[in-house]
Amino acid sequence: MSDMMQFWTVLLAISERGLALVSSMHAVLYKRETQSVLSWVGLIWLSPFVGSILYICFGVNRIERKAQRLHRSMDRQFRHELERGRFVDSPEARHRLPFHGRLCSVVGRITGKPLLAGNSVTPLDGGSKAYPMMLDAIAQAKRSVSLCSYIFDNDRAGREFVDALKDAHHRGIEVRVLIDYVGSRYSKPSIVHALRKAQIPVATFLPTWRPWLANYANLRLHRKMMVVDGEVGFTGGMNIREGCREDWETSHPVQDVHFRIVGPAVNHIQEMFVTDWAFATEERLQGATWFRPPENHGTVRARGIPDGPDSDFDYIRLVIMGAIAVASRRIDIVTPYFLPDAAIVDALNVAAMKGVKVRIVLPEVNNIRFVQWASSDPLSHVLSRGCEVYRNPPPFDHTKIFLIDDDWALIGSSNWDPRSLRLNFEFNMECYDQNLVASLSEIVQSKIDKSRRMTVSELRSRSLPERLRDGVARMAIPYL
Repeated sequence: MSDMMQFWTVLLAISERGLALVSSMHAVLYKRETQSVLSWVGLIWLSPFVGSILYICFGVNRIERKAQRLHRSMDRQFRHELERGRFVDSPEARHRLPFHGRLCSVVGRITGKPLLAGNSVTPLDGGSKAYPMMLDAIAQAKRSVSLCSYIFDNDRAGREFVDALKDAHHRGIEVRVLIDYVGSRYSKPSIVHALRKAQIPVATFLPTWRPWLANYANLRLHRKMMVVDGEVGFTGGMNIREGCREDWETSHPVQDVHFRIVGPAVNHIQEMFVTDWAFATEERLQGATWFRPPENHGTVRARGIPDGPDSDFDYIRLVIMGAIAVASRRIDIVTPYFLPDAAIVDALNVAAMKGVKVRIVLPEVNNIRFVQWASSDPLSHVLSRGCEVYRNPPPFDHTKIFLIDDDWALIGSSNWDPRSLRLNFEFNMECYDQNLVASLSEIVQSKIDKSRRMTVSELRSRSLPERLRDGVARMAIPYL
């Protein structure tokens, strides 16, 4: 009996060490950050079986593997549809881009996507402008409507969209709605029930077993996109919730800016949607119902930039670094959450010390307290090197705008925090056009005109308990 017990004990020990060795080898080979490798390997070897099981469950990037498998499994016709949006700017036109022709080359190498000419990009400042235009586009739809949102609330705004989508569906329009699972639970009952009751095809992205941690959940579909008939697109940072309607009386009002896009770049938005939809449902949306031949509609050169913890990992962060590097006169940043890593902070500081005017606009009162406390550290670093920081008064400003000089803009869903830059699925567009940048500059300037400028002495004058609180919050930056 003792020999049998000894045999099983040795076998169990060998199995545990073997599992730990395989798990450690996987972490060493596939984890990109040294700190992450050390943390996982330490847990694996110091917690027999438990560490390896936790790594297998939570450390292996199955999202990336599924994305790669999905891409490989796409049939030739589907690949052809995705390629139809590649209406490429001519090399001569690209060389005419002023100082930022080099940035165009950088982003092209990062994304593998071409810069597309002939687009019209219209800023929609506030839900009172964005929602009616989106609802009208749905009402005018002739073939298809694809809608993706992180938050889709079951409130007045959400029900307007459900009614519009229901009418379109009853007219025979192909409708698909994709909502992040966590974002679908911000209101109760979930809007998913209303959509299903209306027989509208709807899916939720990556259901999680911990929805009560919604504000801090990662690997979320943070994209906001809508395409009608493959011809008219909407994207930006605006969710679907009544608080975005500044013309309504609401309990939690939000400032935000969305964008209407017409032209070849709409195919980049649709490409992103059909890929996400296939990821969530395995259904391939193909053909002329969803994709249309590109037509010239304006002067903006634009390119879609996906980002997420799959094959598009780190795209936006690299684009941000590249854009800061080429700035020669000014950098304007409007973001609700400012928790950049040390490399981005250093890049902003170097730009400011070169004489570039760097202006950062943040909410006076953040909707997530931990983020506001933790942001004191990066803000102290940029303020001390000459960057200007402005606090925009309530209502909470959810706007996301990034401008370089007078001719380049980055618009979309990404925030300047680890969740957006490393952990969530985002979609942004870079745009080259002086008129568009001028109109966005007016929006930024209007925010600055009513904002309070921060100073280094303000941060230094915090009480000891406040500094301790902010220091503790700073340690959580990688998870916020």
